Amino acid sequence: MKNMKKLFCFALAVVMLLSVMAGCAAKTEQGSSTTQASESTASTETASNESADASDAAATDGEIDIAFIGNTTGDYAQYGIPVRNAVMLYFDQLNAAGGINGKKVVVKEYDDKGDGVEAVNAYNLAKENGITAVIGSVLTGATIGLADATYEDNMPQITASATATGVTVMEDTGEVRTNVFRACFIDPFQGQKMADYAVEKLGAKTAAIFYETGSDYSEGLKNAFVVEAERMGLEIVDTEAFATGDKDFKAQMTNIASKNPDIVFCPIYYGEAGLAIQAARQAGCTATFLGGDGFGSVKDYASAEELEGSVYCSGYAPGTEDVAQFEKDYCETFGVEEVPNMFAPLAYDASMIMAYGLKAAEDAGLEAGTDEYKQAVIDAIKTMDGVKGITGTYSFDSDNNPIKSVAIIELTGGEEVFKEMF
Repeated sequence: MKNMKKLFCFALAVVMLLSVMAGCAAKTEQGSSTTQASESTASTETASNESADASDAAATDGEIDIAFIGNTTGDYAQYGIPVRNAVMLYFDQLNAAGGINGKKVVVKEYDDKGDGVEAVNAYNLAKENGITAVIGSVLTGATIGLADATYEDNMPQITASATATGVTVMEDTGEVRTNVFRACFIDPFQGQKMADYAVEKLGAKTAAIFYETGSDYSEGLKNAFVVEAERMGLEIVDTEAFATGDKDFKAQMTNIASKNPDIVFCPIYYGEAGLAIQAARQAGCTATFLGGDGFGSVKDYASAEELEGSVYCSGYAPGTEDVAQFEKDYCETFGVEEVPNMFAPLAYDASMIMAYGLKAAEDAGLEAGTDEYKQAVIDAIKTMDGVKGITGTYSFDSDNNPIKSVAIIELTGGEEVFKEMF
């Protein structure tokens, strides 16, 4: 396995070197891909007009068929499109570098519109079209619906962006979906890491918490923070909450300010975070504010002075050496000025992880699509040991969640600046 890891890391390095040349053709937000074979969940093959004989011939020409299933239209397509683009970019670059053992990886694309039923329909169509692995979905609900279906078939699946614990572990039984992985960290992991950071890096002794009731994201981070804070000896001196839609946080922040905590943990999204920090400063609170990845773009919702010194964790470190080439390639390929969000680099890593598994199955001389091939892919991913991606190094825990560092982003002079990996 170590030899295979070295070989694959070398292959990834080749991909990254060639990626400067892989500017691809399209300069649109959705882009195009030499690996793409677009499909529709509303109908069967509508554009290919290929005969069965032609399909059989393609299967013997050294191609590996996989599926991308995600929401590229409809609500929240702003998340799905960057994920789709990064998947296509990775496999375009991999194919340009020789593919996997000389075989081209063909990515068949399916739009699930962010809906669980559509995701399952897409998967069933993808199976008919001979795929041997799945990257997707993007939103949590659709991903869980898809995971229910892939688990029955032991189909290798990885998501770049679905953070809920229920993606890889069935919430009603606690059973692990052994075939499903993710490139992103889970919500509770962020809460744990920020409690650790508060103590180990900021020297905090006391903390307050401000969270959103009824939000799985906010409560998941909050609950994990509380558990880890107790373990680390970090005293929680106040806990305040707000309901979805609230915008006036004066009362809560006045209460927090009266307790004079060292840090305030806010597992909420950037808009509310900005308002909360404004209210806190007006109430005289001088604590350092901490957040999860929902803090991204908070710089636009409070003044530089109010935000100064605040920190949050992120799935990747923009502009750093490991992701700089990806950012350049993505922007050039899809005609944008900056990478839209962290899910694009995470999707690039998800593709790398899946390709790592595919290579293991190919190295074993197995036939794509067979049960043995799928299991070989799953086993290889499960036993990854520190394989380097652009957002961190990857190993997986017993629940198929990645063991990786988080990027700490600090608000400095009104800008969100990478500080360190933690």
